[in-house]
Amino acid sequence: MVREAELASVLEYGKEIKMKRKNKHLTPVLRAAIEMGSIIFLFYSNLLMGEFTHSSNVLGKSLISAVQDVFSVTNFIIAVISSLIGYVVFEYLRKKL
Repeated sequence: MVREAELASVLEYGKEIKMKRKNKHLTPVLRAAIEMGSIIFLFYSNLLMGEFTHSSNVLGKSLISAVQDVFSVTNFIIAVISSLIGYVVFEYLRKKL
């Protein structure tokens, strides 16, 4: 009776180890996505602040028109490339230190 319980607990422990291994492979991808998303958010917020500050001098320009100027395909490509570079640099520094 005790032997069967020990065997069942060992098998359950093996299942837990396999689940942890599967989740470990997802963790770097998830961390990269979160870090890149944060960098893209900071990029767009900085760009929007600059555009809104610059356009506030012109009468009749609102926040909505500033947002329309900021969100373009070119800016998105720049944001993704910048975030990728930022992620690589931070990973290098994280491993180095």
